[in-house]
Amino acid sequence: MCYSAQILADYRKFVRTFGALMDIHEFARLFFQRAEGVNKAKVPKAMEDAFAQPQTEAEREIKALIEKFNAEQTSKLEQDLFKQRKRLADTESTLQTKVTKAAAESQRIATDKIEWTRRKLEDIQRTESKARDSRIFPGHYAPVMVMENGQRVIKPMRYQCRIAGKPAWQDVKFPGTYNARRDNLGGFWKPLFGYSHGILVVNAFYENVSRAKMEGRELSEGEKDENVVLEFKPNPAHDMLVACLWSRWSAPGEPDLLSFAAITDEPPPEIAAAGHDRCIIPIKPENIDRWLNPDASDLAALYAILDDRDRPFYEHRLAA
Repeated sequence: MCYSAQILADYRKFVRTFGALMDIHEFARLFFQRAEGVNKAKVPKAMEDAFAQPQTEAEREIKALIEKFNAEQTSKLEQDLFKQRKRLADTESTLQTKVTKAAAESQRIATDKIEWTRRKLEDIQRTESKARDSRIFPGHYAPVMVMENGQRVIKPMRYQCRIAGKPAWQDVKFPGTYNARRDNLGGFWKPLFGYSHGILVVNAFYENVSRAKMEGRELSEGEKDENVVLEFKPNPAHDMLVACLWSRWSAPGEPDLLSFAAITDEPPPEIAAAGHDRCIIPIKPENIDRWLNPDASDLAALYAILDDRDRPFYEHRLAA
């Protein structure tokens, strides 16, 4: 399960590298709905920063929507920061006269929330880019390349796929639908495989693994295992073209939802040795158009693209 990835978030690079067009309408719709509170979309900072230097009227409108949302978030965060600082001051005053577990716990919580809120405010105001700005998790939005009328197009989509016609509650019942298992493409994912294909560009991905499995050992009697997060990067370093499925979900009285899932398969030896049992499938550049123009009557050809994959060696390290 690719629970997190470092993505290519700047649509301008998509245009330069892949000759793709940006679906400006979908980007504007996403940021408008978020600014108006219609959609609680989680958008990586790098996707916002791509509009920092707008070149068209549509891009200027998107930048204004981003600024409106960030101004509202700043106001809320500043109010929360004031409340937590008051809570911390009151708690510390109490601890000076009497030490209790409740007061100590309140002090810890307030301190943690103050630090978290300060970091959020700093990120909103920060102009220099950092690697974490391009990292997505399930439920976050990312630019996905699809094909429309013979043209490569970039659309913003949520990283957890809700198949058209399925009920919205499936997001909760099946939280793992950000990954589409290769061995289930003819099952759960049958409505999309052969019909709606996309590509997510990533240069690293992250997985939760057992520390004992990572270290290649059995747990001692009475020992509790520990979860660790590993970062996997291709060697040689390069952008990987991850095979995806996507859908446009619509329902009366609800905003349309564009969402996607990354296809995963059995892991190569180095990932299995690190303790994880799945891996994304990066396709080769020469297969982009064939993947994005699927023929549902020839699924064998699509499976062949997945088998003829980009196969770097994946180096790993503990994620920061």
